[in-house]
Amino acid sequence: MPLAIFALAIGAFGIGTTEFVIMGLLPEIAGDYGVTIPAAGLLVTGYALGVVVGAPVMTALGTRVGRKQILMLLMGLFVAGNLISALAPTFGVMLTGRIVASLAHGAFFGIGSVVAADLVAPDKKAGAIATMFTGLTVANIVGVPLGTFIGQAIGWRATFGIVAALGVAGLIGIAKLVPDLPRPESARLGREFAALGNVQVVLAMAMTVLGFGGVFAAITYIAPMMTQVTGFADGSVTWLLVLFGIGMFLGNLLGGRFADSKLMPMLYASLGGLAVVLALFTITAHDKTLAAVTILLVGALGFATVPPLQKRVLDQAHGAPTLASAVNIGAFNLGNALAAWLGGIVIGAGFGYTAPNWVGALLAAAALGLAVLSAALERRDTGHAPAAASRPRALQH
Repeated sequence: MPLAIFALAIGAFGIGTTEFVIMGLLPEIAGDYGVTIPAAGLLVTGYALGVVVGAPVMTALGTRVGRKQILMLLMGLFVAGNLISALAPTFGVMLTGRIVASLAHGAFFGIGSVVAADLVAPDKKAGAIATMFTGLTVANIVGVPLGTFIGQAIGWRATFGIVAALGVAGLIGIAKLVPDLPRPESARLGREFAALGNVQVVLAMAMTVLGFGGVFAAITYIAPMMTQVTGFADGSVTWLLVLFGIGMFLGNLLGGRFADSKLMPMLYASLGGLAVVLALFTITAHDKTLAAVTILLVGALGFATVPPLQKRVLDQAHGAPTLASAVNIGAFNLGNALAAWLGGIVIGAGFGYTAPNWVGALLAAAALGLAVLSAALERRDTGHAPAAASRPRALQH
């Protein structure tokens, strides 16, 4: 893999840390600001909705400049947002900082996916995307647990200050290692928006919303679930997040390995398995060993969907993949926002901290249904099995 892809992974590491570390720090942040846990969950929802809005807006800006330049701008915005969060005197300012940081998220991963795919051969594209996303998964093994530990030990503000420093490191890496790619001649905003009208692109994005939303339904409230239901000590949340990160890392490798040759079967297996595991989590959450294993599986099955879904969007958005790729990242976070909101509703209604697992199971099952529908429509339209599931197809940029 070109060094440029590893530079993108550095930025992904910083973004992944700030996105997921909030889950382990919700009780501390809620306590400091005097708000409830479901109210503090708005920090997850707000971030996710910021990604949804920021993805098309920042990508539209990116069609007017080179891809390297927009990636550097996005990392600068990310740094600013985390500094605001670190210094926020009120919950409202904290939420504002989260939203500012989130505006960079979707466009960074969307444009970064296109850059990574352009730098390798056609049959290596999913692997290149998975390599970039490795930064996100490693963040959940190293960055998130370490950030949670620091937040619990010396204060959550220190965590967000460190995350801002990670953003600076990502900015330097992009400046030094990513080639100064010219703006593609095909990068026309009208063409990019037209690609979003492809029914297969829409279905892939809907799968993204529902599938990864299933993961966030459970993981958003993992700290109170594990401490108040399973019986873990507060300090155990750190290593439980390590398990989740390891699962994400393994799932990302698995998804990247098979997305170039067996894309749809990979989606069927991961989404179906995720629905089952999340449903079982309502039971396994009452046993420490089973809960730990379940958290690992949720991370693995959830993130096994990321490379194939991202590649499917790139495959279907012929000749104009940048906006579609970024909007699909926004779709991940729309699912996160939806799941965090629904999870807060069922908790607030008195169903307990395991109730969001049922919400997640239903969302994942719905995503599986859309995957089956997508494949059936493609067989009807082409007269044979889905191209992305049978052999790699070169992208046109």
